[in-house]
Amino acid sequence: MNQSYFVVEFAHSIHGCFKRIRISHKSLGYLFCAFLAFSFLLLGLFSSYVRMSWKASHYEQLRADFDRLRGRYQELQRLSRQDSEQMASLESLASEVSAAYGINAPVASGSSKELGSEMSGSPGVKESIAEYNFLKGASFSGIYHRYAYQWQTHTQPTLWPLDGVLRSSFGGRSDPFSGEGAFHTGIDLSAPVGTTVHVTADGVVVSAGWNGAYGKLVVVDHGNGMETYYAHLSECLVVPGEEVRRGQIIALSGGTGRATGPHVHYEVRLAGTPVNPYKYLTKTQVFHGTKPVRSDLGL
Repeated sequence: MNQSYFVVEFAHSIHGCFKRIRISHKSLGYLFCAFLAFSFLLLGLFSSYVRMSWKASHYEQLRADFDRLRGRYQELQRLSRQDSEQMASLESLASEVSAAYGINAPVASGSSKELGSEMSGSPGVKESIAEYNFLKGASFSGIYHRYAYQWQTHTQPTLWPLDGVLRSSFGGRSDPFSGEGAFHTGIDLSAPVGTTVHVTADGVVVSAGWNGAYGKLVVVDHGNGMETYYAHLSECLVVPGEEVRRGQIIALSGGTGRATGPHVHYEVRLAGTPVNPYKYLTKTQVFHGTKPVRSDLGL
């Protein structure tokens, strides 16, 4: 006789009783399918666990690689800023020398990149340095002499504009507001607000008043293509068109415009190009004192 179920008997060893459990083929099939489903579920969970373990084991390595690449990127940014500052200094130096010798007109800093991309025959760094060394050995005395004002006695700005502390020199530096590399077109002389500012050579006042980031600014034309700038003033004591003599008081120091504190920003420009004013002042003294201007820069 064929049966459609299994019989499982449980017998008691003492009382001699037994119990029968009938399991049909269908129930056994369901039980087997459930076992297979549970096995597949365990296999999926185990594979997910293995993948997560592999990702966790590589996370620290990936993080270390990321930190190393980020550090390298920051280093490349720093080197790029240094190169930009050096190129800006070299361009300013080339413009200064070219203007001093009358070789060609000075090139504005904002258009130097455009000219470099449009003129494939522009000289490189080595050629610029070689040209500078050649011009440095020449003499340019008297190039602009015939253009000085007839009444001028002192045509060169060989005087400190005020008695103060030299805080920032000409050339590359970190911008006090953004912290980025910048080119400083003059020198900063720290002094209390209201300190008298003296013109450094004979000349004619070109402008006296507010001028954007310069704050209150006085510009004096000394002839020979040379001008001096006195910025961040608290008060202008001259007017445009006024003739001034070396050592004359023209303004009072302050902190107007884009300034972090009371000081005077002093520039010397030749043919519109800022040049280093310190070369005119290294052997001079302030007009109203007997001691040179103090410096915190080791100059």
